[in-house]
Amino acid sequence: MATYANNPVELADTLSIHPPAKPIPVRVGLLTGGFDRPYAFGITMALAAKDILVDVLGGAEVDSPEMHTTVGINFLDTYGDPRKVSGLGKYTRVLKYYLRMVKYVVSTEAKILHLLWNNKFPFFDRTLLMLFYKALGKKVVFTAHNINAGKRDGNDSWHNQLGLKTQYRLSDHIFVHTEKMKGELLKEYGVSSDSVTVIPFGINNSVPDTDLTPAKAKVQLGIGPGEQTILFFGAIRPYKGLEHLVAAFQRIAAGNPKYRLIIAGESKKGSEQYWGDIKRIIEREPTRAQVIQKIEFVPDEQTELYFKAADVTVLPYTEVFQSGVLFLAYSFGLPVIATDVGSFRDDIVPGKTGFLSASCEIPDLSSAIETYFASDLFKDLERRRGEIKDFANSRNSWNAVAEMTRKVYEDLLQE
Repeated sequence: MATYANNPVELADTLSIHPPAKPIPVRVGLLTGGFDRPYAFGITMALAAKDILVDVLGGAEVDSPEMHTTVGINFLDTYGDPRKVSGLGKYTRVLKYYLRMVKYVVSTEAKILHLLWNNKFPFFDRTLLMLFYKALGKKVVFTAHNINAGKRDGNDSWHNQLGLKTQYRLSDHIFVHTEKMKGELLKEYGVSSDSVTVIPFGINNSVPDTDLTPAKAKVQLGIGPGEQTILFFGAIRPYKGLEHLVAAFQRIAAGNPKYRLIIAGESKKGSEQYWGDIKRIIEREPTRAQVIQKIEFVPDEQTELYFKAADVTVLPYTEVFQSGVLFLAYSFGLPVIATDVGSFRDDIVPGKTGFLSASCEIPDLSSAIETYFASDLFKDLERRRGEIKDFANSRNSWNAVAEMTRKVYEDLLQE
């Protein structure tokens, strides 16, 4: 066993010859599922800032210049660009990205695989791929953004439940965003409390925020001064309750021509009839001229236009655990009105960052909207935007997310 002299000079000389070994950096494979750029970007940049080496398995929908210029990040184009293929090319692309992912997992030195989202075939990903990862001795960390999306969307099934139970049981650690989510995970799927960590939903920092002012944004969208503008943003799906917002808007706008509604987002596959029904409802009412429809995917560089033109974002969801749109709105200092479901009660401070609606029913939702536009929050919105940004950054910083994530990685590597 080595011995060191008591003389400080001799000790310093000894350490200069045999300096303490530097800790081996943590390396993780971040499996993004090829989408959800805001979350993938935020967590990747935050982990790299904590000196974690991150292999990002992504594609065109996740990619950004920072992924290629930031020290510690190795971006692997696993998924390609789904927008550039059609027909049989879609199936070839899916096969290729599964093969690329398997090749990476087999060859990588990373002992931790962190799954942000599953891929194209959920049951396959949750069962066979999970068993494959474990057979290779990998530690698997899974971020469960939704405990059971099938239940939320009304299409739950026995094989969905089986796949979820398998993935949750095989995961070495699971991240969720609320205590309510953790409670359901423990109760419904028998996961141990020690293997679940509640982390904040990081504030969106991937969308450009230029010097565009709210006044200029309104002009670009043809919204006049003093018009009270409501925003519905994001993918259009039944659980988001857009039909309830449209009905509430028609009720309050019928007697007030200054109300405007922006609907910005694409109708997701399987929701075409849902959106078609809503569109017909909009077109048959006199208030249709007060509705701006942008029914398509909104790229990052155009996102700020809608959040800056709006006076409030409304989330009339019927069922949800957490919403990235809420934190996107907060990143622009925009107040949020949401139905009292999921964790919205924990994330919205009435009168400070927005208001809650008791339900998505027309009387409750229209009352919440009218309450907001009569409030001091709206009347002093220009100044309050900064306060909302500060509130979100203090509670939902990516630095806090990365610190908690790194601790889990280190604990798993020591097991």
